[in-house]
Amino acid sequence: MSVNLQKKALSFFGIITMRKIIHIDMDAFYASIEQRDYPQLRNKPIVVGYSGKRGVVAAASYEARKYGIRSAMPSQTAKYKYPQLVFMPPRFHVYAEVSKQIRSIFLEYTDLVEPLSLDEAYLDVTNNRKGIISATIIAQEIKKRIKKDTGLTASAGVSINKFLAKIASDYNKPDGLFVVTEKEAEAFVASLRIEQFWGIGPVTAKKMHNLGIHTGNDLKKKTKEELIQEFGKAGYIYYQNARAIDNRLVVVENFPKSIGVENTFQEDLSSREQLSSALHDIAEELWQRISKGEYFGRTITLKIKYNDFVKITRSRTLSGYINEFDTLWQVASDLLIHIDRSKPIRLMGLAIGNIYNNGESIQLELDF
Repeated sequence: MSVNLQKKALSFFGIITMRKIIHIDMDAFYASIEQRDYPQLRNKPIVVGYSGKRGVVAAASYEARKYGIRSAMPSQTAKYKYPQLVFMPPRFHVYAEVSKQIRSIFLEYTDLVEPLSLDEAYLDVTNNRKGIISATIIAQEIKKRIKKDTGLTASAGVSINKFLAKIASDYNKPDGLFVVTEKEAEAFVASLRIEQFWGIGPVTAKKMHNLGIHTGNDLKKKTKEELIQEFGKAGYIYYQNARAIDNRLVVVENFPKSIGVENTFQEDLSSREQLSSALHDIAEELWQRISKGEYFGRTITLKIKYNDFVKITRSRTLSGYINEFDTLWQVASDLLIHIDRSKPIRLMGLAIGNIYNNGESIQLELDF
């Protein structure tokens, strides 16, 4: 079903289909904040992360990306690509504060804000607080406000649904703005390389290539049944996306699924003293995050990854909310005592769930 046919069908049932969705994506968010706060780093190749042998790049500046350096890349690989690379340790409390500042700008225009992470969000501005008809004008205003208030740049995608807006925001980075209108939608999708589809990673793209699917137009030639047979439930999503269809709503979430901190150690840890010291550092950072945001919870989860990459979690739920560090530390310590230490440990994490904020509560799953 084409976009126009879908619109007519849904309109028959009284469903509003001509939505105006903006996807805002901050440009190299963590790295840009470091360059903003430390002028000597501006216009230099930097990454946020730790340079040790087990370090991973959390974010790379655009100057670093010119050397093929990307987020999630091992730090050793990044250093090999550019030996003079500057590593900056993450300051997540700063990134969270800036993210909060940016979100307050979004909320001036609409209550329908769906954060995907600290540095990106969907906004439904179909009916917005300022009564502005053009979503493009709203996106332009938001970009200017972000630049003025934070000194950072953002890229925006504007379209009729989340799928298209997400792809559009990546088109003219950095500091870009790209609009896909309803009339342009299907032709736009047809012209895309399959790797540009949101949600299609390297493995799925390779499978599609083997099926002769290289572009959106190739994908559209496949029947719904063929795609479902090859890709399961995701096949139906690909079928819709190839026709520029995405009926997902912008979902407002007032609470994080969980608040967690984890650390991959430079060397595997085995002794109780080493693990206890490492856990204490993690617990302190977690406490700073939850107390700063006034997010308190009742469930503490300890996450362990052994040197053979086997993962385990241990949780405990209290009758009351944890509102002081000593309680958090006591529960975390008790959980640590009962884990198997026969194998060296490479990663440890701690998270809090069953969160409440400003007097309200919600039951949520933990997701590191």
